[in-house]
Amino acid sequence: MVARYFAHVDTWVFDLDNTLYPPSADLFGRMDTRFATYVTRLTGLDRDRALKLCAEYWDHYGSTLVGLIEHHDVDPHHFLADVHDIDISHLEEDPQLIAAIRALPGRRIVYTNGSENHAKRVLAARGLTRVFDAAYGVEQADFKPKPTHDAFATIFAKDGVITQNGAMFEDEARNLAVPHAMGMRTVHVHAVRDAADHIHHHTDDLPGFLSQLVR
Repeated sequence: MVARYFAHVDTWVFDLDNTLYPPSADLFGRMDTRFATYVTRLTGLDRDRALKLCAEYWDHYGSTLVGLIEHHDVDPHHFLADVHDIDISHLEEDPQLIAAIRALPGRRIVYTNGSENHAKRVLAARGLTRVFDAAYGVEQADFKPKPTHDAFATIFAKDGVITQNGAMFEDEARNLAVPHAMGMRTVHVHAVRDAADHIHHHTDDLPGFLSQLVR
């Protein structure tokens, strides 16, 4: 039974995008449009080259934002407000997910590379606001992004997370390496299984997986 691997867990950390809502919602597709427009305006590049630059920064730094700060002196607050100004009215509440997360014993938090405001908007749209004890955005990590150690260490210190008693749920496999090294139980939430050593569990059905952890 998978529940035995989580019997010690008292802090449950969830990524936001493509983890607490299905990838089919395509929020990243909507954000990509705003990314391209922002970077085009900033650099003078055409849309395709702007998106390529965003992808290069994401690959190298773990976040497009960090690349823009490093190379273009971007105001991170302005950037985040702009790219997250998207329509999310198509997101719906998921009663099974709400019930499954609410049933988890202990503290439940969200940690995203997006902004805190983006997290709060998405959680409200999904009916998850009151299910979580806190939501942290990249601002609270001093704009250091996952998957860097400093980013996780900053957030976990602020929340008082004892990592040996924690579990991390993420759609990005690379973002689970540091939590694993810190002693957390790691769950990859994705349609495609990743065999990386730093992933303990895999699921493409988060409500179903969580429902197995509480008896």
